[in-house]
Amino acid sequence: MKINADLYQRAVVATDNLPWQDSPVSGIMRRMIERDGGEAARATSIVRYAAGSQFTRHVHELGEEILVLSGDFGDESGHYGPGTYLKNPAGSAHTPYSEHGCTLFVKLRHLDPVDQEPVVVATQSATWYQGLVEGLRVLPLSEFQTQHTALVRWAPGTYFNPHRHYGGEEIFVIDGVFEDELGRYPAGSWIRSPHLSAHQPFSVEGCTILVKTGHLPVPQASAVSIESFF
Repeated sequence: MKINADLYQRAVVATDNLPWQDSPVSGIMRRMIERDGGEAARATSIVRYAAGSQFTRHVHELGEEILVLSGDFGDESGHYGPGTYLKNPAGSAHTPYSEHGCTLFVKLRHLDPVDQEPVVVATQSATWYQGLVEGLRVLPLSEFQTQHTALVRWAPGTYFNPHRHYGGEEIFVIDGVFEDELGRYPAGSWIRSPHLSAHQPFSVEGCTILVKTGHLPVPQASAVSIESFF
């Protein structure tokens, strides 16, 4: 199965409009945003657990990232409330479940096997930092070589600098409305911008976004000016 599988192409998805599809386990459903492969696939999805559901134990051959959007999520290592970010490295395994139900943003099979650091961040109680421009607050979540994952909070009326994405950029809009010269992206929007794409983002209403940069294919090295949010 291939859904937005060409990582060299820009893609924009209104995830709230996607149908819920069954997973192999009863009570767990998913909205498929990006996918390349069968049941074992590089994939980006919104996943919904019904109350009391549990997924079968499985190994993350190429890692997993999770952001708990709502509800409660758990596994053998802990219990994670809304806003929790998890990075499970390549080779890790768990049996995830939800007591009361939850909704997750999930990325599968995209981490570097050398990146073996598990990460858990309770973002609702973590320290946010000043970004590069006034009105921008940043919460770093994970870093490995060129790859950076963070939450970015935009105050209403915040405008960022024009910039290019070395190694690409991926954004999931958690709340509010994110914008650039290419479009307007309300909560639930997913935007993938490939290597060396450029834009000037802003938010009139204010928003919170999950941002991942530097993880998409780079066909050849280029000398360009690169700027992140922090």
